[in-house]
Amino acid sequence: MLRAMLAALLLTSSAGLLAQTPSRGIDCSKAKDPKACEERLAKGKAAFAKARQACEGRKGDQARECMRRELCAQSKDPARCEAQAKEGAARRAKVREACKDQKGDALRSCIREQRQKK
Repeated sequence: MLRAMLAALLLTSSAGLLAQTPSRGIDCSKAKDPKACEERLAKGKAAFAKARQACEGRKGDQARECMRRELCAQSKDPARCEAQAKEGAARRAKVREACKDQKGDALRSCIREQRQKK
C-alpha cells in the first residue's frame, strides 16, 4: 500500500522532474525520442532512490511527507511541485471520505465516480 501511494505521489508531485515519463509497462522504444525517454526514466528512478534513502526509517505520514518534500526539492519548480502534491492529497482525502463505508465492487465504483468529478 505504501509503495503504491509513494509511486502515485512520485508521478503526481514531480511533474516538472518527470515530465512525460512513461508509466510502468510502457516501452521507451515506442517513444518519439527513446534516448530522452530512457534518460528521463533514469533521472526519475535516481531521484526516487535518493528520496527513499533520505526518508529511510520513517513510516506512515512521516514517510509520505518526507518523500514529497525530498522529491519536490529535486524538481525544476519546487513550489509548483509542492502545490500539486497538496492538491493531490486533498483530492485523495476527499475520495477516501466519500467512499469510506463501501467495500468491494461498490468501493471501486465509488472511487471511479469520485475521480471523475472535478
